[in-house]
Amino acid sequence: MPQPRDGSGPGVGTSAAAPVSGRPAGMPAGLVDRYGRRATDMRLSLTDKCNLRCTYCMPAEGLEWLAKQAVMSAEEIVRIVRIGVEALGVRELRLTGGEPLVRADLLSIIAALRQAHPELPISMTTNAVGLDKKAAGLKAAGLTRINVSLDSLHEETFTKLTRRPFLDKVLAGVDAAWAAGLGPVKLNAVLMRGINDAESPALLAWALDRGYELRFIEQMPLDADHGWTRRDMITAAEIRELLSVDYVLSNDPRSRDGAPAERFEVRHRVPGTNEAIGDVLGTVGIIASVTEPFCADCRRTRVTAEGKIMSCLFSREEVDLLGLLREGASDDQLAERWQDAMWIKPKAHGMDHVGLDAPDFIQPDRSMSAIGG
Repeated sequence: MPQPRDGSGPGVGTSAAAPVSGRPAGMPAGLVDRYGRRATDMRLSLTDKCNLRCTYCMPAEGLEWLAKQAVMSAEEIVRIVRIGVEALGVRELRLTGGEPLVRADLLSIIAALRQAHPELPISMTTNAVGLDKKAAGLKAAGLTRINVSLDSLHEETFTKLTRRPFLDKVLAGVDAAWAAGLGPVKLNAVLMRGINDAESPALLAWALDRGYELRFIEQMPLDADHGWTRRDMITAAEIRELLSVDYVLSNDPRSRDGAPAERFEVRHRVPGTNEAIGDVLGTVGIIASVTEPFCADCRRTRVTAEGKIMSCLFSREEVDLLGLLREGASDDQLAERWQDAMWIKPKAHGMDHVGLDAPDFIQPDRSMSAIGG
């Protein structure tokens, strides 16, 4: 059943006494699961609200937003991150949404996190609407770098995908992030069949020319309309084929090191051949969560805006950490609950086994904006 959007639902295990996972005693410290994976990359959502209505994420009319009291406060965020870093081995933090820039206390949250953890890499995923006015302040507060969602450079296509005519605002935000030193600036593009897939080589050329790192992402079954099908999705293999018209892609020699994106070095292609010409222009990444999953080396733990732990982006189980915190739990109790939540992480999401003619993958109850990307 979907969790109530007012945050009143119990989730899984809301009191200090309630068992969650059956995790054996004496397990090693950190966020370890039954398959030996250790989560060190924390994705924390600051809000479920967003000022775009991307077709692969939200319905046109938007969603029923969480009540303010259901969302983690700045102090609660700082405490949860501290437990993750100091007690559970988190080594990298990504702030997500919804759209983090709509949160009024964003700068103070980042400043508090930076003060508490001077060496922690803190990045943020954003649609960049309004980023041009905030990039310098974000850098000064302690943000390390930015990921920007950008699916098209054509105003008409962008508006069709996001249902908002804000392309100029996004591009201004990307440039401001670069100027503020929030680099490397990474761009995330979801290709939609018949809409923006043909634009992929030009989008890559634009990013390479400006020194941005572009990653193409397979459309995932996380849309609120539940309209995703495997048949309609542009696969990683198709993305490589689209790019190969103009470019030669070769494996990046750097270790992937648990990253979701498989990176490729990019060179120009000699017309009419399979040969590369000239120096490496840069890199491009492809996140193939559906057809070429990387579950075996997943290192991520997710905290939703209302403080629920999700061990996997596609999980249908959530463990309530914020409710336990508000009941007065100690740091040790919160850390143990978090460990319990990660112990039950599934071995894999199984989407790579969904055939074109098989029933659609059973989607999580939440859309991407409600989970935190």
